[in-house]
This record gives sequence, C-alpha cells and structure tokens, in this order.
Amino acid sequence: MTDGPLITVIVPVYNILEYLPRCVRSITAQTWQRLEIILVDDGSTDGTGELCDRLALEDPRIRVYHKENGGSSSARNLALTLARGEYVGFVDSDDYIEPHMYERLYGGIAQYGVPAAQIGRDEIDEQGNRLPDICEPPPEPVVTESSDFMRELLLHRGDCSFCTKLIHRELFPREAFPEGRLNEDFNLLIRMLPKMGRILSLPGQAYHVFYRIGSNSRKADRENFSRVYGDSVDNADVVSDIVREEYPHLAQEAFRFAVFQRLEYLLHIPISQMTADNGQYREIVGYLRKNWLRAMKNRILTGKNKLYHTLFAIAPRGIRRLHRKLCLERRQRN
Repeated sequence: MTDGPLITVIVPVYNILEYLPRCVRSITAQTWQRLEIILVDDGSTDGTGELCDRLALEDPRIRVYHKENGGSSSARNLALTLARGEYVGFVDSDDYIEPHMYERLYGGIAQYGVPAAQIGRDEIDEQGNRLPDICEPPPEPVVTESSDFMRELLLHRGDCSFCTKLIHRELFPREAFPEGRLNEDFNLLIRMLPKMGRILSLPGQAYHVFYRIGSNSRKADRENFSRVYGDSVDNADVVSDIVREEYPHLAQEAFRFAVFQRLEYLLHIPISQMTADNGQYREIVGYLRKNWLRAMKNRILTGKNKLYHTLFAIAPRGIRRLHRKLCLERRQRN
C-alpha cells in the first residue's frame, strides 16, 4: 500500500551479523510500503555496522546511523529523535515479522480511531521449535481502555513489548526508554498509558521472537543473576506511583505486582549475593516483612504467593537455599 501515513520502523543493531538480513528483509517486504526504516548500529565490532550500510543500498527507505555502544535503549532513543514517521514501530534485530503486520496495525488504528495498536507474537528457539505463548492474542479485535490495559500488565497477562505495537509518535515522551536498564519496555509503556487512552489488540501472531541464548537477559549461565530482576522491582515501584495518581482503583493489583516482582528477585538471586551490603536485597526483605499483613489480606495474591512471602520474610537465605536444591533435583530428574 502506497497511500497513508509514513511509518518509522526502528531497529537497534549490535553484533548480529548472522540474523540481521532476515530481520531487515522482513521489514522491507511489508505490504505497507510507506516506511522509513532506521537501523542504529550501536557500536558493533563484528562487521554488523558495515552490513547495515550494505543493506541500505538495497532499499532507499533504509537509513543507517552509527554510534558508540550504549545499549538498546540508547539506540532506540536516538532513532526516536530522528524519526519522521507519524507512527512508530520497533523490531529487534534477531526477530522478524510477517509481511502484513504494519498494514494490519495501521488499518486497525484507522478503523477504530485509536492512537496505538498491537498484534500477537510467538517465540522460536534456536532449533526452530515454537515455545509456549507468553501472551494469548484475542480471537477478534478488542479496544481496551488504558486502565484495563494497565490491570492486565499488573496481573502479568498483558504484552508490554513495543515490538508488537504501532504507536503515534506524539505519544512518546522526551525521556523515552530508560538507558542502562532492562525491563525497559514495561517502564516506558506504563508511563505512556495514561496519555494513550485506548489501545487496540488484533488477533493473530505476526511478530516472531527468535529466542537466542545469550541475548540481553537470556543467559545460558544459570548462576548468572540478570539485572532484569532488580530493574523489575524498581519498575514495580514506578508503576505503584502511577497507579496512585492515575488509577487508584488498581491499588490491590499494584501491590500484588510489587510483591510478585520481589518474590521473583528472591527466587533467582544467588545466595552469595544475599548479604547485608546488598542494598536492594535488604530493601526487598524489609518490604516483605513490613507488608506481610497487607499481603495476607490481598485478594489477588495466590496462596502460593502468600506462602513464599511468609517464608522469605522469615528466613530468606534458608528458603533460597532450599528452592535452589529443589530446582536442581527437578532438573536432574528431567
């Protein structure tokens, strides 16, 4: 399709020589032809930067920018300042999309009069196997108010990924993705939701996540403690503040989310890091102890959540040690 608004598709790129051509060509093959494709080479050292330049020669819609390494968020933020499109989408450089994705997303935006739309995604591992779905797409188009969308996120049922979405550029704040942190999509989306108002969810899965061990928070080393757990706790506090100001009726859900993220942190932190000089660890245990009674009264936390909350509040190191032992035994049986 050649009529309609310009869509900017942003691809942060770093040392992804093998998979980048598939990603870029899935974008250039879109049935929505009014595209601006921005590749941001984030200081690649394996020849990916030169590959970006070669790919740009294949299609005049591709613009390439090279910068010092600063992480995916800094690359996305740079591209947002350069974007000329009325709407903005994102694709990660090891993923790929169906040819109709952006035509369907914009078609939904125009039909339902919303500023943003999303579509489903699936995950494929390095052996080509399809992994269990993280989020189930609806069977038919659904327009959701921002408060209801926030509730789904707080209950871990919503999709916070920007890669599955098309969003009007004016909705993005000046300080967009938090740089140097993980769980960055969630952080930005919860800040944008009050202004967004409504979002459309489309049926089907048009975005394909390539689950590559070693990319971002996907670490092969089970002893590695990804900072995503700590950043997710920080984001739980950010969303609690937003809920207090914008969606006070979601206080129970926000508290449930804050407890859940702290339990996730404690279920993954290596015992060697559960020390008195670890400030975030101390804060998390203190939070669970201070809010124990409130958690027991929360109508959304499950019985299992409340049990873990109680045990970690009493003896965090002992429970973490027991949990690790049980996980090792389970893996050995499998």
